[in-house]
Amino acid sequence: MREVTLHELKALAKAAYWDLWNGARSLDRDVKLYIHWTAARYNQTFDEYHVNITGDGRVFVSTNDLAEVKNATYRRNTGSIAITLCCAYDATGPDNLGPYPPTEVQINAVSQVICVLADALDLTIDIDRVMTHAEAADNEDGLNTHEDYGPNSTCERWDLWVLRSGEEPGTGGNQLRGNANWYRAYGNLQIYNVL
Repeated sequence: MREVTLHELKALAKAAYWDLWNGARSLDRDVKLYIHWTAARYNQTFDEYHVNITGDGRVFVSTNDLAEVKNATYRRNTGSIAITLCCAYDATGPDNLGPYPPTEVQINAVSQVICVLADALDLTIDIDRVMTHAEAADNEDGLNTHEDYGPNSTCERWDLWVLRSGEEPGTGGNQLRGNANWYRAYGNLQIYNVL
């Protein structure tokens, strides 16, 4: 696991550009960014994700090749990047995100990471290309790559269905995409490891 700046992350994405796009095109779709949580503590990182964001907003990569296929998002890993927030240990539902809920600095950092990766990979920041694991689990992009297993069905995975306890269910992805689009429009990337 290696800490990176947003500038370094963008360079890694550019280096993986064609491999990611070729993998996605082999499945007749665009490159995807999937946003997860680890269901662990703020400083626990995992190799199953390309990018880990700790509770204090620091960004780590588990590989130098963002086109490496990781086993993070069921039947959706080829031609995608898995990003995770290190949080949500003991979360039990949208009204109880446990003692390690997503921090505001993590929400800010992941929004900037989405923006940087989308810019490097020529992606529109919308639900067809940037999804939470909760949204992907329920095939909310219409790809239907598997049986639904998210919050609108069996609820096996509900990562970032909400960002804060008590929020309206299903709003997490829209908030993250909205934040990332704001950063794209205003170019104000200001987390600890600025661009």
